[in-house]
Amino acid sequence: MAELWKRLHDDPGRVASSLQSAWSPTYRGRYIHWDKLRRLPPPEGLSHDEWWLALKLHRQGMMRPTPLVGTDHKPFVYGLPDPASERLHNIDQNAGGRLETMSLITNPHTRDRYVISSVMEEAIRSSQLEGAATTRQIAKDMIRDRRRPRDESERMILNNFNTIQRIRNLRSEQLTPELVLEIHRMLTAHTLDDPSASGRFRHPEDRIRIEDEYNEVFHVPPPADELPERMIVMCDFANAKTPEGFVPPVIRSIILHFWLAYDHPFVDGNGRCARALFYWSMLRHNYWLCEYLSISTVIRQAPAQYYRAFLYTETDDNDLTYFILHQLEVMRKAVDQLNDYLKRKVTQLEEAETLLRAYEGLNHRQRALISHALRHPGARYSIDSHQSSHGVVYETARTDLLALAESGLLEARKIGRTWSFRATRELEKRLRDGPDDRRSAAGEHLRD
Repeated sequence: MAELWKRLHDDPGRVASSLQSAWSPTYRGRYIHWDKLRRLPPPEGLSHDEWWLALKLHRQGMMRPTPLVGTDHKPFVYGLPDPASERLHNIDQNAGGRLETMSLITNPHTRDRYVISSVMEEAIRSSQLEGAATTRQIAKDMIRDRRRPRDESERMILNNFNTIQRIRNLRSEQLTPELVLEIHRMLTAHTLDDPSASGRFRHPEDRIRIEDEYNEVFHVPPPADELPERMIVMCDFANAKTPEGFVPPVIRSIILHFWLAYDHPFVDGNGRCARALFYWSMLRHNYWLCEYLSISTVIRQAPAQYYRAFLYTETDDNDLTYFILHQLEVMRKAVDQLNDYLKRKVTQLEEAETLLRAYEGLNHRQRALISHALRHPGARYSIDSHQSSHGVVYETARTDLLALAESGLLEARKIGRTWSFRATRELEKRLRDGPDDRRSAAGEHLRD
């Protein structure tokens, strides 16, 4: 590239022609990497090299440095081309959602149910990105029923769930290297081949190389002996102590995500830790809707794009714009998925409310369970699962289920020492017929 620049510099007319032919840092609204540009037809009269140089010159004028320094001793930089500004605007504009759907998660009586559901989703998908091998339904049942993990995959998911729950309470705290270690310890407890690697930075003898499926090395993280200082610099950035200029909070959160993954300070669990820090940062900057988003669900739908965004950043002069644009798009899709999910819930709840209208004594938790039972015939419920789903104490969950059993909406069966509940047969007919005065024998027996 330096040789090409010298050749163009000796021909000022050629430089002007190049810049005029490629007058934007993007191509048709896309911030493309050389890997893609070289496969496209260049503007008339330009070679691919000249076209690439013109794009790079336009990009240099908008770049902002960050405190993150690569292994090549050059700072990482980022720009906010039109696609980034537009996506930032959309996130800020749409994060409030539509009033009729967002009421489900702003209502103090129902919000905990949706927080817990979203945390479970993120915990499962983030763990699956890093190799957890179990189904979504089995993992959810484990968390709801408070069952002990049966293998390393389930332990990984449960750790992730507990960690994200903990992060919700850490949003007001400053990030420190010690807190980063604590988060990693929570994420990796009882899941590493070397238990001593949990909650500590990797050692020099821990030779880490990030390879693709063909065993080609595409990232070598900074030396282990640099990690203590690099973590201090990262935490200062996360706490908005650096740099001096304004960094949009969403951009800061995304760069923090990349930073932890790039430095790769741990033997294992770096991806989960990076995404956990992203959530911490977004919640710290009062993006409350992030409690209900699962970025890992979107990432898992196209994981190659996620890893390619890391690769493009590192192979194009430490240009973070690639990763920023990718994550902004991930967030847009996550917000859209949340809105779609809540619209479906509104419709389902309205349908259930119509049938449940005659049951005036039921609270919002009982109505939610019956609504779920209508859509999932054969589903089983326990006091522990009801307690976990709604974030209530054991006695409240027990009282809810007893009342439903006594009303005849649920059937109760004792398995060992545990009571199991499921919807009564012909639940919709029972709802249409309305409540009667007969108390269920199962409910009476359960209270004894």
